[in-house]
Amino acid sequence: MLTEEEMLARLKPGCICKGIKLHIILTAIENGADTYEEIVKRTNIGGGSCNSKRCRAKVATLLGKQS
Repeated sequence: MLTEEEMLARLKPGCICKGIKLHIILTAIENGADTYEEIVKRTNIGGGSCNSKRCRAKVATLLGKQS
């Protein structure tokens, strides 16, 4: 059974422009992605209409929390 935090991550956006949910980004981090570029390769986030402004900031925050 999923925790409340995991359920919310399945609903929250990770990359709004590309419609990729937060849990996809979190999974990439859990599986060893430790830079924005590596997460882009694994998840296909970024490069949308905001030019990665929103998701890059979100990933930076997530990576900071992982340290």
